[in-house]
Amino acid sequence: MVGIAPFQASLLDAAAAVELGSLGAAVRRQPLSPGAWVDVRRRWVDGADALFERLRTEVPWRAEQRPMYDRVVAVPRLLAWYGEGAPLPDPALGAARRALDEHYAAELGEPLATAGLCLYRDGRDSVAWHGDRIGRGARVDTMVAIVVLGSPRPLLLRPRGGGPAARFDLGHGDLLVMGGSCQRTWDHAVPKTARPGGPRISVQFRPRDVR
Repeated sequence: MVGIAPFQASLLDAAAAVELGSLGAAVRRQPLSPGAWVDVRRRWVDGADALFERLRTEVPWRAEQRPMYDRVVAVPRLLAWYGEGAPLPDPALGAARRALDEHYAAELGEPLATAGLCLYRDGRDSVAWHGDRIGRGARVDTMVAIVVLGSPRPLLLRPRGGGPAARFDLGHGDLLVMGGSCQRTWDHAVPKTARPGGPRISVQFRPRDVR
């Protein structure tokens, strides 16, 4: 298993207490294509680096392997999954999900039900191009809300089938929400990088039957 790179906390986020900022007007929506959009709220989590450290040490991270062509390969990140009704590993994540449910209630029409966590240990960890199209995400509009803690890394989005990519450098408590037809019509990825950088945790909140 790859060791975890050293983490350099942000000087702007030295507080030990974890608090959420407002959503509302602080959220910036960027249309991607007709029907697909992303919302970005920078530094939504105040005290994000303290939360990062808690999750890094307290979450029961697991390494997975997956078949690829004629061999089995290691998934290049560590994972944790909290299904519908499962207690989340930190009260701050419960508060974040409740705030997102309140803010997006009218658009989404249902609560966010699950939480998937990924720990990117260093620049060698990544996730390939994909959309969250297991379940209803392949057929209907939905939302996936991502809270990013730790060192910034780029998250890329491009039209399904290829095309110019949009780049969002996310870390230290940033929030990105993919909505509308984004999962059906766009793919996203966190590419590998040779640039020096510390570890990163992403928390993905999804509605029921979206993965």
